[in-house]
Amino acid sequence: MTVSIVVAISENHAIGKDNQLLWHLPKDLKHFKEITSGGTVIMGRKTYDSVGRPLPNRRNIIVTRQQIEIEGCEVVNSLQAALDLCQGTEEVFIVGGAEIYKQAMLLTDRIYLTIVHANIEGDTYFPEINADIWKETERADHEADEKNALPFSFITLERA
Repeated sequence: MTVSIVVAISENHAIGKDNQLLWHLPKDLKHFKEITSGGTVIMGRKTYDSVGRPLPNRRNIIVTRQQIEIEGCEVVNSLQAALDLCQGTEEVFIVGGAEIYKQAMLLTDRIYLTIVHANIEGDTYFPEINADIWKETERADHEADEKNALPFSFITLERA
């Protein structure tokens, strides 16, 4: 099983503020959908709350310490329990938030990274990416346009 992180970060590693995304980039949302559609996504409860519903055409696994049920989702109490549910799955996608990303970094094989080329103030940040551990295998740079207010790059990193 390949464990992949899918994340969009600013140049200063911000990923969110007040449980919301920091930018609106339709191309990035489309990219996220293309990567994860038909697959299994694992997210923390706060990330689920910010999305507000299960992501369509995906198996949704929510990690929370709370004893709750969420319609259309499988709910577990640890990242390891979420990964255990995925045995036999080719690739699983960790999609946030910060605490889940932090726990997943040591277990991750691939990072689908969107870097938004701006320093943006947030209250939630992605962990540092150690260049000795990760190598860039793909990159596509995008300029700002009428629909995407900021320039950004799609980068795929593989564990070296």
